[in-house]
Amino acid sequence: MRLSPLQSYILRFCYSAKSPRVNRTPFSAFYSNPAKRPADITDVITKSLERLIGRGLLVGYGERTAEKWFIRDVRLTPAGRRTAKSLFGRQQRLKF
Repeated sequence: MRLSPLQSYILRFCYSAKSPRVNRTPFSAFYSNPAKRPADITDVITKSLERLIGRGLLVGYGERTAEKWFIRDVRLTPAGRRTAKSLFGRQQRLKF
C-alpha cells in the first residue's frame, strides 16, 4: 500500500504515542519548514486523515454533520498498527 509522507508520519506518530487516542493538533508539526508549508494545513491534514480512515488504518472520533466530518481524535486499528510497525523498518528519505 502506497502512503504519502504525511500519512506515514501520522501512522508513526500514532504508533509511538503513549495513549491510544491521539489529538490531531501535533500532526501540523510535519510542516515545520515554512517554505514547504501549504496554504491551508488543516485541509491537507483532514484529507489525509479521512483517507487513512477510509483504508481502515485509523478510527476517527469527532462530530459528523450532514456535509462534513470534524475529526478531533484518531486511534490506530490493528491493521494500522501492522502498517505503522512496517514503516519503522523502512529507510526514511532525507530532506536536503
